[in-house]
Amino acid sequence: MDLWVVITLAASAVQTLRFMLQKRLKSVGLSTGGATYARFVFAAPLAMAALAALMLARGDGLPALPPAFWIWAMAGGLAQIVATFATVALFSARSFAVGIAFTKTEVLLVAALSALLLSEPVSRDGLLAIAIGTVGVLFLSRPAGGWLAKGADHRALMLGLLAGGLFGLSAIGYRAATLQVDHPQALFRALVALVAATGFQTLVMTLWLSMAEPGQLRRTARHWRAVLPVGVTGVLGSLGWFTAFALQNAAYVRSLGQVELLFSILASVIVFRERLRLIELLGMALLAGSVVMIIWRI
Repeated sequence: MDLWVVITLAASAVQTLRFMLQKRLKSVGLSTGGATYARFVFAAPLAMAALAALMLARGDGLPALPPAFWIWAMAGGLAQIVATFATVALFSARSFAVGIAFTKTEVLLVAALSALLLSEPVSRDGLLAIAIGTVGVLFLSRPAGGWLAKGADHRALMLGLLAGGLFGLSAIGYRAATLQVDHPQALFRALVALVAATGFQTLVMTLWLSMAEPGQLRRTARHWRAVLPVGVTGVLGSLGWFTAFALQNAAYVRSLGQVELLFSILASVIVFRERLRLIELLGMALLAGSVVMIIWRI
């Protein structure tokens, strides 16, 4: 099994844990903005410490970073901020597992943008796997009674599509940023891009909350014990994604990352005691088939 596959599977598992921890931040009085901020505030210094340790161990200096690196890293970081806002808001609209499923609409966009912006087209087998996974997402996101049923949760649909699209843009930005780092080691390239992205995100979120919700900064500091695990799992998951992006086409990485949805099912049923419908289980099966195809046919 290729290294990027193992790293992506690990990143998916850690990200599921981070979403679970982030969802529970609402119980300590954090708003959507505060819970989103928690994702970045501890991640940035942890990423910087990891990069410093790696540079010290290898005896490497920081390579020159072209303007394109900063543009891609900041674009990816900004897209991820808004996508995380939408995802946290989505948790209160529908169940945990289905909420995560909505965000998986990103895969089609990542495949298209990989070919258009990075000249990294997806193979025929890859497109088939992505299509099967997308059908699974549609099954998962269908409200009880259909999309046009009275009371259907269209807000959840819009939030999910927004989150998925922006997560897709962030994946492209991060993949492009790692390609701009002149270094042979994927982990080193990933950490450099991660430090730039999380540092920018922390700055943007601090400025935003200081103006829009200053009380959330104080609450985040007061409840640091609850926030710290979100930052730790956030930086570990992001390091996995960035390293996978440094090794492989972002479309394949994000397609395989749909296995996160299977992890979220366990969280949804076991931890949050939420029930899934038959059509959602069918969607899960299609996603599982898509994941297997990505692993064995790419």
